Amino acid sequence: MKTYYVLSFLCGAAVMLGFSALGGSNSPHHVYELRLYHVNKGKMEALKARFGNHTDAIFKRHNMKSVGYWSPEDAPDSQNLLIYILEHPSRQEAEKNWAAFQADPEWKKVKAESEANGPLVDHIDHYFMDPTSFSALN
Repeated sequence: MKTYYVLSFLCGAAVMLGFSALGGSNSPHHVYELRLYHVNKGKMEALKARFGNHTDAIFKRHNMKSVGYWSPEDAPDSQNLLIYILEHPSRQEAEKNWAAFQADPEWKKVKAESEANGPLVDHIDHYFMDPTSFSALN
């Protein structure tokens, strides 16, 4: 039960940080995607390296804008949770862009190489979100 409350808090904090980082400069028709990666034990640094060295650049090629990436400060989540937010032009574009990303030959190569010693991620939670009327995005 504690993990549920921690994740709820982290999700809220990530959303607020992401929205404040956007500063209201984007059109409100965009959709935001919150993603929580539950990382396998001992694989956090490898996952961060994959995002920093490859994934983020591949996202850009597929019209997927990274708003920000976060790591929880407190254990145990600091060891096994990576949080990030993407901005998409629309939900439909997000689905199309994710399909193109998954089919990207460079992504397939990077993923296979980074997971030569086993998967980096146990599972992913994700949520598509619209800003509220009182959000800094409006």
